[in-house]
Amino acid sequence: MVVAKTEAAHRALSRDFALRRIDRAYAAFVWGLPSPPAGEIAGNIGRSITDRKKMAVVREDRGKPAITHYRVERSFRSQAALIECHLATGRTHQIRVHLTHRGHPLIGDQVYGRRAGRAVERGGAIGALIAAFPRQALHARTLGFMHPTGSGRLSFASPLPRDLCELVTNLEQL
Repeated sequence: MVVAKTEAAHRALSRDFALRRIDRAYAAFVWGLPSPPAGEIAGNIGRSITDRKKMAVVREDRGKPAITHYRVERSFRSQAALIECHLATGRTHQIRVHLTHRGHPLIGDQVYGRRAGRAVERGGAIGALIAAFPRQALHARTLGFMHPTGSGRLSFASPLPRDLCELVTNLEQL
């Protein structure tokens, strides 16, 4: 989260967000193993025509353009993967929508990935723990931007929280 203390700083940060000068990286635990292991997901995002509470990849004449760059960092057999996502745009639910569109919803995503992980769940106690992960397995890993006064580049990193570290331990046991 970025908070501006002055109106001038707010304008500068807003401009940098609009011009896509803010670096954001996310750690995402997904069902399955994306192929290819690195790439770009591009597709307009707008309201789903079947469920107005959800967003979806829509036709080019609808929604807003969205681009997500991804790279598989680690695979857990073919059942799941840890991927890093970099956003070129910032649309509502962008990572969740793009990854689900590619067939790899986030572990624990009750909105976009409800039916995913059923095979793992049937695989015993560890599989059941993974399938029952209580939240979206998504973590804002880094944030970088130029200081609004021009006094240099700022970069912040956040380690995985405890529950995601426990998820890694469980995934390693698959």
